[in-house]
Amino acid sequence: MDYKDYYQVLGVSKDAKPDEIKKAYRKLAVKFHPDKNQGNKQSEDKFKEVGEAYEVLSDPEKRKKYDQLGMNWKQYEQGGGQGFDYSQWAGAQGGGRRRSKGRRPAQDFDESNFSDFFNMFFRGGGGGFSSGEDFYDGYRNQAPSKGQDYEAHLTINLQAAFEGSETMLEVNGSTIKVNIPKGVRDGQVLRVKGKGGLGTGGRESGHLYLKIIIEPDKHFERKDNDLYADVKVPLYTAILGGKMTINTLKGAVLITVPKEAQNDMVIRLKGMGMPLFGKKDQAGDLYVKLVIELPQHLSEQEQELFRKLAALRNSQN
Repeated sequence: MDYKDYYQVLGVSKDAKPDEIKKAYRKLAVKFHPDKNQGNKQSEDKFKEVGEAYEVLSDPEKRKKYDQLGMNWKQYEQGGGQGFDYSQWAGAQGGGRRRSKGRRPAQDFDESNFSDFFNMFFRGGGGGFSSGEDFYDGYRNQAPSKGQDYEAHLTINLQAAFEGSETMLEVNGSTIKVNIPKGVRDGQVLRVKGKGGLGTGGRESGHLYLKIIIEPDKHFERKDNDLYADVKVPLYTAILGGKMTINTLKGAVLITVPKEAQNDMVIRLKGMGMPLFGKKDQAGDLYVKLVIELPQHLSEQEQELFRKLAALRNSQN
């Protein structure tokens, strides 16, 4: 009977912390899971080996026993299988199986499929399966079942919500591309079908639910599908009227400021707001509030002209 180096199977050091062991196991369990490698006997065997290693190293009592066994294994090898005191290592065969509180066996790992090494030293009264609570989401039900749904938050800016965007996420050890549609709202939940936990026994995978968080924008305020923005207008343009360029989420556009425009006047730009989610070629409006700027650092000549204008205005009243 060969000694099983469970640390080597998971690719971790002998002083690895529980979180390191769990992370290594999860990555390998996804990689070699039979549902992703159907018909591949080598992957199936590797999957079982990984599960067996995690079964031992994730349980403090089993791991302690395994580490002590490792230090005494040479005695067994050198004795050719003779003179080795199995009784102090092997689990009690007649006592049946005992499961830790709150734990349950996983459907993918049948104890009968474990190696002779495992069955010799860890079967019986040693604690049964320990992977129930820590087992990777989507693999832990006894009966075939749909994969677990995942939930996550995704933060984007207003421009990305306006134009639509793509983002790459790490799910189940794989990188997936997620499309964010135009017009998505803050707090809206998007479903990414089949990208949650893997199902067991041939059942479908769960879904990934992404809650969208849109960062506040320093130029535009969103209300439903409409946008609101303040635009600074020079005094002379406000008085005489004229055209000026402003920035929108669509890019630079030319607007017309009417003569004698008042401070806080609002100009509506139809269809320049947020796209309507799920509706092609429909959008809200952009409301531009004019903020008139008074000139500063006037020259003596400019001041004189303003005095003349004031006098002219007073003479007409």
